[in-house]
Amino acid sequence: MHNLANQITSPIESKQSPYRHLTTHYDEKYKVGWYFMHAAPRPCFNPQLLQDIDNWFSHVKHEHDSEGGREYRYLVLASDIDGTFNLGGDLNLFRALIADGDYNGLLDYAKACINVLYQNIVHLERNLTTISLVQGDALGGGFEAALSSNVLIAERSSKMGVPEILFNLFPGMGAYSLLSRRVGMAKAEQMILGGELYSAEALYELGVVDILAEKGEGALALHDYIKRAEHAANGYRAMREVKDRCNSITYQELLDITKIWVEAALRLDKRDLRMMELLVKRQNSKQSR
Repeated sequence: MHNLANQITSPIESKQSPYRHLTTHYDEKYKVGWYFMHAAPRPCFNPQLLQDIDNWFSHVKHEHDSEGGREYRYLVLASDIDGTFNLGGDLNLFRALIADGDYNGLLDYAKACINVLYQNIVHLERNLTTISLVQGDALGGGFEAALSSNVLIAERSSKMGVPEILFNLFPGMGAYSLLSRRVGMAKAEQMILGGELYSAEALYELGVVDILAEKGEGALALHDYIKRAEHAANGYRAMREVKDRCNSITYQELLDITKIWVEAALRLDKRDLRMMELLVKRQNSKQSR
């Protein structure tokens, strides 16, 4: 659905947003916090977008915990860029840091990624449900972000995958941890080393996508899910707690893996960096609104 954020938020809310690459909205009826990504100049997880999400999470936690503050039952991660959810890591920044041999710079960026990812995985350690609404391409870190929610809703036209192997690397901010818990270790490794893009329908058949929607009907599928969850709120909450217990991911696990990613990134050669540069140009073709 084109410009979903504009259909859900008012112009006044958008103009007053304190975030540079994020538009937020609160749905009073169902207690839903929406946050729409629109990073520029490339629809990727640049440092500013990561900071915006982290700041918004802090705002949500403060309001949720404050007497008289807004109650949040659901957080919905979506995109305000037509045909694109998120294209992943900031490859232009990666290239510069790798060229400089900047271990600490790469690690700081990776930590910023897993900090917001982990908060979404554990639903801010509050009694709420996180949902990803994918209406376009979700690649690399964009796919990891989609996977980190309790519920992944995708429109049939969407494509997702982790193509990092194309430049001799792996997705180091949660892909293996998240995928292996959904499809098993062998399939997760196959998906990561294959670098293939998958249709939303194929991922639904694998059990990666929870709810498959027709093109343009993702928001409708989301509201249908919320209505079902509200009708049996105790049962849905209990099942979420069971999944947390059986499929728990610790912050330390994410941190250990991302350190392996940093070390691997610093071993890339000039040919790998040239391939990364080509992918940056592809990202540039997906301009923000």
